[in-house]
Amino acid sequence: MAAVSSRSGRRRRAMNDINMVPFIDVMLVLLIIFMVTAPLISPTVIDLPTVGKAANIPDQVIQVEITKDEKITLKSTGKVTQTTSSSLSNLARDVRSLQGEAASGPVVITADRSIKYETVVKAMDTLQRAGVARVGLSVQLVD
Repeated sequence: MAAVSSRSGRRRRAMNDINMVPFIDVMLVLLIIFMVTAPLISPTVIDLPTVGKAANIPDQVIQVEITKDEKITLKSTGKVTQTTSSSLSNLARDVRSLQGEAASGPVVITADRSIKYETVVKAMDTLQRAGVARVGLSVQLVD
């Protein structure tokens, strides 16, 4: 870039810096605008579903109980069937046979607190892969 000469005859060099002052001024004005308008914006309210207000309770609920020693017990309206945890494929077959005509009936898994969560997840996965549509977990409510 050529040097610029002034009236006094001295040579001035071209300015290589970018003037940051206008940029900083604009950013500070934007910051002030956002700080003033942020409290005025109301947060979005999400309408979450509530628990315990089921319109109709299903007739048949199959309960899968996993005990401390990882034995699996199936309970359904008075029927009790016992299987072992070594064969989770039998769990899906037994649940299907207990469901019978009510194939869309819910299956609730109740597990002892001391067992590994991996066992519960394997049971859920086995039931879902077998096509059981409604698999849930049972919990104890804390008062």
